[in-house]
Amino acid sequence: MAAVDVVVDKCVSLWTISAVRRNFQWFFMSVSLLGSVVKETQLLPNTYFRGAQTFLNAYFVKLGWGWTLLLLTPFLLLSNSSANRNASFLFRRVLSLVVATACWYVCTGTFFYIENVTGSCYTTDAMDVLNEDFTSKIPCVRAGFHWHGFDISGHSFLLPYSALFIMEETAPMAHLKTAGLSTLPRIVLNLLYVALNALVVIWIFMFACTSVYFHEPSHKLLGTLCAVLAWYLTYRVWYRRPWSPGLPPIRQLKHSHKQRA
Repeated sequence: MAAVDVVVDKCVSLWTISAVRRNFQWFFMSVSLLGSVVKETQLLPNTYFRGAQTFLNAYFVKLGWGWTLLLLTPFLLLSNSSANRNASFLFRRVLSLVVATACWYVCTGTFFYIENVTGSCYTTDAMDVLNEDFTSKIPCVRAGFHWHGFDISGHSFLLPYSALFIMEETAPMAHLKTAGLSTLPRIVLNLLYVALNALVVIWIFMFACTSVYFHEPSHKLLGTLCAVLAWYLTYRVWYRRPWSPGLPPIRQLKHSHKQRA
C-alpha cells in the first residue's frame, strides 16, 4: 500500500495549494471558452474522442453522477464520522449528497425541457425538411428523425459540477492522514480518495473533449455557468449558514489532531 500512500500524498499536496482550490471553477469556465473557440475555428483534426460512443463517454460520462455518488458516499461517511460520530451531524452531512443530486436532477431536467420547448423535428440533420408530425424530442428521435432546439450541454454541467463537488467533500483528507485511524478505515479511505481523484482527471479530460468537439459555444458556456453557480450557491453561500448540511469537518479534524499532539 506504500504506492497508494504516495499517490494520496501527491493529491493532498495539490489540493492544499490555495490557488488551485480558489480558481478551480475559473479553470472550467476558461476551458469551456477556449474549447469553444477551438471548435469554431476547426483547428483540431478528427480523433477517436470526437465520437459520442467512446469508452469513457459510454461507460463513465453517461453514468457520471452515479460514479460520483458511488465513490463519494462511502468517503463522506468515513471521513465525516472520523471527525464527529454524532448522528445529527452525520445526517446533515449526508444531506449534501441529497442537495447535490437535487441540483443535478433539476438542472439537467430543465435543460431537457428548454431543448424540448424550443426545438423542432427535422427529417435530416441538415434541418432542411421540417417534420410536423412530432412536437417533442423523444418521439421524434425514436422515429429516427432529428430534433434541434436550444440544447444546453448536460455534460458541460455534469463534469465540472461533479469535480467541484468532489473537491469540496474530499478536503478533510489533508487532516485525516494524521487523524489516528485504524488500519482498515485508513486503507479504504486512501483507495476511495485515489479513485475520486482519478475520477476528477477523467471528468476534466472529457470536459475538454466536450468543449473542443461538441455543442454550440452558448450551450457549453451556459451549462458550465450553471455548474459553477450550483456549486457556489451551496458551498460558498448556503453551507456556511446554520440550518444547512454544512461544510466538510476540516476544523473538527484540525482540533482533534491538535489534541492528539
